[in-house]
Amino acid sequence: MQAYVPRINRSDGTFALVLVPTRELCMQVYEVLQKLLHRFHWIVPGYIMGGENRSKEKARLRKGITVLVATPGRLLDHLKHTSSFVHNRLRWLVCDEADRLLDLGFGKDIAEILTLLEPGQLGYGNEKTDNYDPSNDLYRRQNLLLSATLNDQVNNLAKISLNDPVNIGLEESRSFHGEVEASSGSTTDVETNKGAHFDSSNSTTEYKFPAQLVQSYMKVPCGMRLVVLLALLQSQYTAEPSCKVVVFFSTCDAVDFHYALISEFHWVSNFGEGLDEKEGSFIGCKTFRLHGNMAQEDRKQTFHHYNVEKSAILLCTDVAARGLDFPKVRCIIQYDSPGDASEYVHRVGRTARLGQKGEAILFLQPIELDYLKELQKHGVPLNELSVKKILDHIQVNGIVKNHKQGKWTTLEMHPRALSMQKALESFIMAEVSMKQLAKDAFCSFVRAYAAHRGDLKRIFQVKKLHLGHVAKSFGLKEQPSLVGRSFNKQNKKRERSQMHNKWSKKKRRVT
Repeated sequence: MQAYVPRINRSDGTFALVLVPTRELCMQVYEVLQKLLHRFHWIVPGYIMGGENRSKEKARLRKGITVLVATPGRLLDHLKHTSSFVHNRLRWLVCDEADRLLDLGFGKDIAEILTLLEPGQLGYGNEKTDNYDPSNDLYRRQNLLLSATLNDQVNNLAKISLNDPVNIGLEESRSFHGEVEASSGSTTDVETNKGAHFDSSNSTTEYKFPAQLVQSYMKVPCGMRLVVLLALLQSQYTAEPSCKVVVFFSTCDAVDFHYALISEFHWVSNFGEGLDEKEGSFIGCKTFRLHGNMAQEDRKQTFHHYNVEKSAILLCTDVAARGLDFPKVRCIIQYDSPGDASEYVHRVGRTARLGQKGEAILFLQPIELDYLKELQKHGVPLNELSVKKILDHIQVNGIVKNHKQGKWTTLEMHPRALSMQKALESFIMAEVSMKQLAKDAFCSFVRAYAAHRGDLKRIFQVKKLHLGHVAKSFGLKEQPSLVGRSFNKQNKKRERSQMHNKWSKKKRRVT
C-alpha cells in the first residue's frame, strides 16, 4: 500500500480488513499495526469491536481507516447501518484464527459479511473513478484464512470465501506455533499446494512442541485442588520472583472467585513450633483476571497492564487461549482441563515463545487420568509432578518449617494441606461476598463439567464427581443444597431410566 501511486488517502476508505475472534486479539493486532505503520503516516490503522462506543467508531470510519481490524458482530453492524463506511476499494480480507471464529458461532456472520463485500454489493468498485480493473493484480481482491488447526468447519469456510485456494504453511502444516495460511492469491517464495483440500482428520493429528517447553501433569484429589493451586503458585514465585503465570479455568464464575480469593487471602498458620503468627500475603504477586463477561474497559486495562508487568498472575478463560502474545510468560497452569487436544495446544502456546523457556502444568483428578491417553494420541508428552513436594514447601511469612512424617499416609492428611484448607474455609465462610462467589463458581463448574462433548464425555463423567469434594475445592464446608438436590434428582432420574430400559429388554426377550 505504501507504494501506491497516487498515494493512498484516508478518505479513500478501507483497503485491508482483518477479522479476529476476540477483543483482546483485536487490540493486539491494532498495536502491531501502529508500530508497522509508524513511518507511513498516510496509512491509517483502526479497530472496531463489541463493547466500544458505536458513535465514536462511526466517526472514525467516516474519516477513513485504511487497515481495519474488527470482530465479526460489530463489523456486520457497521456494514448494514453505517453509510459513511467506505470499503469499495477493499483489496485484502484476512480471517485470523479462522477455527476459533467458527467455534464462537460467527459462521453466519462471516457468510453475511462475505456477501456484503462482494463486488456489486453496496457500491463496490466504480470503474470510472477508482480505475477498478479485476484483471490487474494491483486491484484484485485477495482473501486469506489463517488457522493453527484445520477441520471441517474451516474447510466449509474456505469453500465460500476462497476461489481456487493455495495452501501455504510450514513443511509440516500441523507444526506447533506455525500458523497455517490459506490464500486465494498467488505466491512465489513459499512452497504451495494449489487447490488443496485441507485435511480435517484431526482425531490422530500429532502436534510438535518447542524443545524448551516442559509439560507436566499433577494428579490432585478433587478436595485438594484449591490448596494445591495456591501452593503451586507460591512455589512458582518463590523459585523465580520475576515471572508471569497464566491460569486457565473453564468458567467466568471460577475466574471471579479465584481472583477475589488470591487477591484477599492472608494465611495465619499455627503448624510448626515457633512460627511467626504475623499476617502476611500468601503469594505476594499482582493478580489480574480476564473473561468474556467483564466490562470492555476492564478487559482493555487487564490486557494492557498484564502485558507490561514483569511479575504477575493472569486468571482467565479460553478467551485468552488463541493468538494473544503475552511477553515472557513463564508458566501455563490448566486448572480445568481443556475441551480437546487442540485447545490444550492453544493454551500452552502462550509460553515458550520465540526460543524462551516455558512450563505447562495440567491438573487432573484421579478419575480423569484417561485424558492422558487422549493427549498421547496427539504426541503430547507429559511427566507427573509430585503434589507432596509442592505441599512440603508451602511457606508462611517467608518461612518453611520442617514437619514430622507422623502417621499420615495420604495427601489429604498432609498437615500443611489440612491447616491451609481450614484457613481457606474459615476465610470464605467469614466473608458473605466470598461465600457467594464460591457457590456461583461451584454451580458453574458442575454445569461445565457436564457439558463435555464427544469422546471426552466418557472421561469427564459428572456422575463420578463427589459433590462434597467439589465444594471443598471451592472452600465450602458443604455443597450448596439446591445444586445438590437438583444433581441427585438427575442422577435418580437417569438410574430409573436405565432400569426401565433393562426391564423392557428382558420383557422383549421373554416375549
